[in-house]
Amino acid sequence: MYQSIEIASRSTAKPAAIVCFYFDDKSLREADKALDKATKGALSAALKRAEVTGSAGESHLVDEGKTRYVLIGLGEKKKLDGRVVRQVGAGAVRALDRIGAATASLQLGGLTTDTMPGERLAQALAEGIGLAAFDFNDFKSTTKKEAKTKALKLSADDATLSSALRKGLALAESTNFARRLAATPPNVATTTYIASQAQKLARGSKGRIRCRVIKGQALVTNKLVGLINVGKASENPPCLIELSYTPRSSKKTVLLVGKTICYDTGGLSLKINNGMKGMKYDKNGGMAVLGAMHAIAHAIKPNCKVVALLPAAENSISDEAYRPDDIITYLNGVSVEVTNTDAEGRLVLADALAWGCKKVKPDAIIDLATLTGGVVVALGATCAGLFCNDDKLRGRIECAAEGTGDRVWRLPLWEDYREMMKSKHADIWNSAPVRHAHPIQGAAFLSYFVDEKIPWAHIDIAGTSNIDSEQSPFVAGPTGFGVRLLASVLENWD
Repeated sequence: MYQSIEIASRSTAKPAAIVCFYFDDKSLREADKALDKATKGALSAALKRAEVTGSAGESHLVDEGKTRYVLIGLGEKKKLDGRVVRQVGAGAVRALDRIGAATASLQLGGLTTDTMPGERLAQALAEGIGLAAFDFNDFKSTTKKEAKTKALKLSADDATLSSALRKGLALAESTNFARRLAATPPNVATTTYIASQAQKLARGSKGRIRCRVIKGQALVTNKLVGLINVGKASENPPCLIELSYTPRSSKKTVLLVGKTICYDTGGLSLKINNGMKGMKYDKNGGMAVLGAMHAIAHAIKPNCKVVALLPAAENSISDEAYRPDDIITYLNGVSVEVTNTDAEGRLVLADALAWGCKKVKPDAIIDLATLTGGVVVALGATCAGLFCNDDKLRGRIECAAEGTGDRVWRLPLWEDYREMMKSKHADIWNSAPVRHAHPIQGAAFLSYFVDEKIPWAHIDIAGTSNIDSEQSPFVAGPTGFGVRLLASVLENWD
């Protein structure tokens, strides 16, 4: 697969491939009929093949001299939306990869529907192209032996769509940035490594992003007791990573929080039955937030100030480990009785939420976390669970979810659930003694660390942050869920 993809500043005179699109009626679009004439009807003849169905993302090759034509299906016109278009983009880049094309022209002129205007379609197409090109092979010896970088340069027959294509590729790059960090194994992606990647991102942002890392004695000074306790059994020290973006004129501040458990053994409440496999993905909430900050550095320019907090720790085992029955008291005065050390993510998120409310004083908070297995039981891998205390913020997120394909579904957070979290020996416990409403328990716990007057949304991405098999445009592995969702929310903040 391509290691780099870019949009050419102008249309390539003689591209190696020309990509044409067709709906399920299997007929050429008006814009492509001149090409069909130049090929003496080869394109229209190809669409009459028995194997052509017109389904979204299917591809067919037509060789005509030195130019190769790639025909890509769009599916039903009335069903064309962003999710389908991203699948189409995935089909296009995979077809181009199979024929080894280094340059390609996308025939996008006039390609628009009532629900998908040209620019929106072009952006989604480029997102699909970029997302499908992701290939995590950093640790394969064969990759290191490849001397030549495989690159693709794209152009469009409609020059006005070039900026939309560039933006789509940039957002895909930010998502892939998060996916690459998510996939990096825990012996490499330690707390210190993630902090260094955040600092590297800030250095490369040309001053747009600032970064600082709170660690060691500073954690004690700032009363970040969740990080201290969860992380104290590991040789990799916990830290709170803060990134911030401040536009020239900003009236509002949005706080992003991402759970960054670099590896989760379950602690003394040890995971069993191979439950540890895949726990490198327990940092995916933080990686999504880091990916959103990458998008701010390279793809979008929000009008609001954005502060991102990544509470990073490794939940390990040693004689230093925190225990069930421990009681810890947080910055905001709330005491927590530990009943299960495998419910550690909410303990570090509580630090970031309480500290963020006090220090940042945001106008809104959005946190992302691979928090509960219960949300996977409830919603599967189709969408994330959304808990929100404010209708306007909920509307922003749901609108962004519809546009980006990072789908969410609202779950309740009534006072009854907060009552469920009240403990006998402390204010609350980190895991109630019953499994009832398991995903809601996590959100109810976190609500105790958010100022009631601040609009707040908790998004549980445990089922969507990584997948076991290909779901176009994503290959098996991390999906970067939340990067484009957050970028869309922030970009449209008013």
